[in-house]
Amino acid sequence: MEPCCLNVAQSLRAAFTRLLVLSVIAALPFSAAAAEPASSVAEEVLARLEALEARQHELERELAERDARIRELESHRSAEEPPTDDQQRVAPVGRSADGAGQEPALVGAEHVTGPRTAPPVDTTPGQDSYGLFQPGGQGFKVADTPHGDLNFSAWAYVRYLNQQGLDDTFVDAFGREREINQRNDFQLNKINLYFKGWLFDPSFRYNFYLWTSNANQGEPASVVVAGNMSYRVSRALDIGVGIGGLPGTRTLRGTFPFWNKVDHRTIADEFFRPSYTSGIWASGALENNLNYRVMVGNNLSQVGIGANQLDDGINTFSGALWWTPQGDFGPAGGFGDFEFHETPATSFGIAFTHSREDRQSQPGTESVENAQIRLSDGTLLFQPGAFGTDGRVNRATYMMAALDAGWKYRGWSVEGEYYWRWVDRFATTGDVPVDELFDHGFQLQVGTMLRPKTLQAYVAGSKIFGEYGDPWDLSAGLNWYPNQRRLFRVNGELLYLNDSPVGYSSVPFVLGGNGLIFHTNLELMF
Repeated sequence: MEPCCLNVAQSLRAAFTRLLVLSVIAALPFSAAAAEPASSVAEEVLARLEALEARQHELERELAERDARIRELESHRSAEEPPTDDQQRVAPVGRSADGAGQEPALVGAEHVTGPRTAPPVDTTPGQDSYGLFQPGGQGFKVADTPHGDLNFSAWAYVRYLNQQGLDDTFVDAFGREREINQRNDFQLNKINLYFKGWLFDPSFRYNFYLWTSNANQGEPASVVVAGNMSYRVSRALDIGVGIGGLPGTRTLRGTFPFWNKVDHRTIADEFFRPSYTSGIWASGALENNLNYRVMVGNNLSQVGIGANQLDDGINTFSGALWWTPQGDFGPAGGFGDFEFHETPATSFGIAFTHSREDRQSQPGTESVENAQIRLSDGTLLFQPGAFGTDGRVNRATYMMAALDAGWKYRGWSVEGEYYWRWVDRFATTGDVPVDELFDHGFQLQVGTMLRPKTLQAYVAGSKIFGEYGDPWDLSAGLNWYPNQRRLFRVNGELLYLNDSPVGYSSVPFVLGGNGLIFHTNLELMF
């Protein structure tokens, strides 16, 4: 009961009590004056008391009904009022002009909180959404209380992969021959389970997840239990701690899973990029549609690395700044124009990453989302005899810069990125014939919606200009969205590799691969 209604009820009860006392007092003199028998007087008093109590109960019932009606009217008014920017970060589900369902539109860059992070949860307190399904990657609301909420979502895909069009062997820049393991199989390739929400204060959020890579079961970090916590000070400042992505390239700015490809990058992006590590970061949206993210972490790639393998210096830094002049570049600033922008939309970004890397702090080559420093022929920098001698590099400094730009209009998208990487300040054992490396390269992706919100075609390619080879890749693919929602699709892609310098079990390309690959995927996120 509302405080005002409670005060009214208490006042009425006090009035009724006073009325009862006055009635009894008034009845006694009249009874004595009439010289009625004592029993008659008592019966009359009791009758009056019973009548007054019945009236009191009736009034209390009417008050309760009125209070319930007031609460109902207030709930309707709250539901009709438009939410503020700080309360609502995900637009409600709607219908397009042709009647198709639409995903909620993600706003800002605050959801960039970790590897393979689901879109953000709605932190609006007091919403009657317990047990509801929330489209757009928010999942199901499991609990909703005044002190916090809990949302569950998942992402997974099944892949058929055929690598039988690849050459059987590969020879690196130093004449060493490697055998190529050609695959032809089905895999429930990855499953990610997310538990996320807010606690105590809607600005304090958590995101815990179980992250699996089933294609390399038994290898280090094929199953990861991790997460992060963050606090939103304002739209311009969101502070997070835990495991997060170093924002060295566009695919690490939180654009996942809004990619043209399903869970893999071009080989140039894969070759140059940093990865995910433990650390602290800040991100936000500034004036004039300018966004930023900066992070300080342990190393380039910590998934699968124990704390005792890290050195005693925190010297990994990565930062990105990107500008979307029109304000809207699609959900999470991702790839492709599924949203079918009616006016041109553009995006421009710059990123820089620096890290002092140690041989002992390198993840396993099959660790999920690992980022190894390699020569452009695929040779691991820190492996013994990497340069064809008896020497070995023990420590090195990695620096990488990237520029990206994108354009979207009426289903068309053109998006590119250029990379520069320097590796120097070698600490070595034995004979190592070089003291620095410099490589650069680019990627370009072009997509078009053949049928709005239903069928997309894309082509993507990249090239690396390296000191030990100039590998490249080219791919063409189709995305079919059966229910016209972006987070449920069937994908098919034909990929050509020319001496790929990267590859592991959870991606379709293979280290040293030269030739054709076909794969098809069924991807789902809720």
